[in-house]
Amino acid sequence: MLERIKESVDYIASIITKKPEVGIILGSGLGGLIREIKIEKEIEYSTIPHFPVSTVEGHAGKLIFGELGGRQVVAMQGRFHYYEGWTMQDIAFPIRVLKFLGIQLLVVSNASGGLNPEFNVGDIMIITDHLNLMGSNPLLGKNFSELGPRFPDMKEAYNHNLIEKVKVIAAREKIELKSGVYGGVTGPTFETPAEYRMFHILGADAVGMSTVPEVITARHMNIPVFAVSIITDLGVPGKIAEITHKMVLEAAGNAEPKMTRIITELIKEIDFS
Repeated sequence: MLERIKESVDYIASIITKKPEVGIILGSGLGGLIREIKIEKEIEYSTIPHFPVSTVEGHAGKLIFGELGGRQVVAMQGRFHYYEGWTMQDIAFPIRVLKFLGIQLLVVSNASGGLNPEFNVGDIMIITDHLNLMGSNPLLGKNFSELGPRFPDMKEAYNHNLIEKVKVIAAREKIELKSGVYGGVTGPTFETPAEYRMFHILGADAVGMSTVPEVITARHMNIPVFAVSIITDLGVPGKIAEITHKMVLEAAGNAEPKMTRIITELIKEIDFS
């Protein structure tokens, strides 16, 4: 694994001219942030040694390098999901590559279903914690000390200081935010009403098919994480309606400009010293 990571990093490093400070993962329908990046290089996943390739609509499949908010960033325009048939190790691989490229912060976005009765479609939820409901973990198997400890602590999977900073930014920008716990499931089916109820009883405020493996991988390598969900549908009794992936993309796209403002301002204000 370490050799494969090195080969990917060496290939990318031979193309880019500036080391990224922030990694950004763009969820379904949330690619509009790319328009705010002063792009310097684009690298197709398919050209990177050992890199998985996105197969889902709304996930373009390339690394975008450039400047955002005065910082050097790398954005994953397209992520990888367990339901596509990738292993947890496959999903973890790009995050490990970004770490060795130099990122000091990971920002994650996703589209998710709202379980909290106070949520509405289009709400933006800061993720404060998560439930791993996927039945697996990207750290299963042999541990490599070069990546992180055998038993990483997860008491602060989502950085508290970054969460507080974003709340201040949102108030200043007059953007209403929710906050809550994200439940990560495998998909690819959307949930049944009984599953929605169960996940909410367990403590989830939103549910989706990504994010958790990426966050676990980042925290294993001691990368601080900030993550946000856009609520694209509701799993609340009395509000459950038929949902399609197209509808998810449309709802995410409508709310995406507000998310972009928040992430851009966060990156502007972050201090790595």
